[in-house]
Amino acid sequence: VDAATRRQVEQYRRSDGRKGNTLMGKPVFLLDVVGRSSGEPRPVMLMLARRDDDLLVCGSNGGNPRTPNWYRNLVAAGEADVQVGADRWTVRVRELDEGPEREECWALLDEAWPQFASYQELTDRRLPVAVLERAGRAGEPDRVDQ
Repeated sequence: VDAATRRQVEQYRRSDGRKGNTLMGKPVFLLDVVGRSSGEPRPVMLMLARRDDDLLVCGSNGGNPRTPNWYRNLVAAGEADVQVGADRWTVRVRELDEGPEREECWALLDEAWPQFASYQELTDRRLPVAVLERAGRAGEPDRVDQ
């Protein structure tokens, strides 16, 4: 994690998301995922895109040819912790294949951060999209509604 990202993560955590919560005027959230090789927590700030209670993420890497490490870690782990403002919870990861759900989520991602479409034009790879579904409060077992 570079120094600027580390500062933003620290600021976001300390302020319960009141500071360090935007990028170029658009809202961001904090994703904490375990590194697939290191086993260490790897924080990353991502653009905030929602579909109802779900968060949506795109492994754009700014249109670079390689999928970003945070996304590869996320898929390998299958779950992560997120923080949106002062709220923290655990999510399960579900990658989206081609189809209507991916198209719907892509449109929501594009609305949240229109640069995603430009990033797609910069690379031959299909930018991966995943849904982060609420699994429970961070650090607590999953809750099952009765």
